[in-house]
Amino acid sequence: MRQNARVTPDSRSEYQELIDEISELLGAPATLENRDFELIAFGAYDSEGDLDPSVLDPVRTRSILTRRSTAAVRSWFEGFGITRATGPVRIPPTPQAGVYRGRTCLPVRHRGVVLGYVWLLDTDPGPTERQLAAAMAVTVRIGALLADEAQHGADLSRELRAVLTAERGWQRDMAIAELRTALGARADTPHAVVCVAPWPSADPDDAPSVRTVPGATALCTVPWGTAGQSLALLVRLRAADVPAPATAAAGRLLERAPGAAGPGPGAAGVVAAGVSAPRTGLAELGAAWWEASAAARAARAESRFGPVAQWTSIGPFRLLAGLPPHSAHDPAVRALLSPAHRELARTAEVYLDRAGQAGRTAAELGIHRQTLYYRLSRVEQLTGLDLDDGEDRLLLHMALKAHRL
Repeated sequence: MRQNARVTPDSRSEYQELIDEISELLGAPATLENRDFELIAFGAYDSEGDLDPSVLDPVRTRSILTRRSTAAVRSWFEGFGITRATGPVRIPPTPQAGVYRGRTCLPVRHRGVVLGYVWLLDTDPGPTERQLAAAMAVTVRIGALLADEAQHGADLSRELRAVLTAERGWQRDMAIAELRTALGARADTPHAVVCVAPWPSADPDDAPSVRTVPGATALCTVPWGTAGQSLALLVRLRAADVPAPATAAAGRLLERAPGAAGPGPGAAGVVAAGVSAPRTGLAELGAAWWEASAAARAARAESRFGPVAQWTSIGPFRLLAGLPPHSAHDPAVRALLSPAHRELARTAEVYLDRAGQAGRTAAELGIHRQTLYYRLSRVEQLTGLDLDDGEDRLLLHMALKAHRL
């Protein structure tokens, strides 16, 4: 299984030192990207004109500012054979592609596998063959570092998945112990869990790199009922009462998920994210995953929560998410929930959401009050429930909400 390198704060400084070394060797600004064209480090050689914004083409500027390149740019560069090359590849300027300056690509490989690319903007005079050979020697060191971190990232992914899929009891306890060992001191920091569901692809290779998500500790795919896969992310927090890094990470992941912010509540193709309540330590990681999953389900069911819903903000859905899947099919409401009565079910839900206030309900639905009363009487006939009875109203309200989960 292919894994992108997971870049830790310590390794970031190592990458920066190596890319600065290449910039000095060649007398030219250099950038380092992984094989998915996500920026890892960039250096600027302090020579006249190299730092002038007017000479930076849009491709390099976007890479530095957004920390990744578009799929079109990636495809265009790969067309020059950089994925197969073992030495420098010269790429000419192509203004129509946004490449205003020519550049040289130094492929970063480890044991024959390309793990990234070093990019050098053209200078006059350009680097000599000896300088390029010296720079390629540095890419060998970069490749080894990327390979080590890719393996570590794969280990963390495996350990996190083991925790989230293990049965309660000794199996989960063992999985948590393994993950705690892999994380080291970071295991005891405040964190939250993010769930993005359903993730459009079951292929782990299509999952984003952990490096592109600030604060991310580990990322993996997890089965998501009958809907396929979900994406799970463990996120470090600055403090236990500051969930912002987790919600930001969820938003970043949704940018990569086709179908996010879909057409409406409960739509089958909608991709949404949920964020658990903050935790310190890993003992309750299973519970945190359940909360994140429930929040994602609520975001898919209720557009007002999404596209990123926090467990602490989904109100009664915290209780509804814990009900067995068949709970929504109570005999009293089964007929009302059939496709033929979708409009009646919607009317009943809005009416109950508005605390039985006929005026507000009719206004929201855009119907006359007499039409509302007629529909409510039809609801009572179908269900056998009395909408003037508090317990009957509670049963109907819960069933309607649970049905969308």
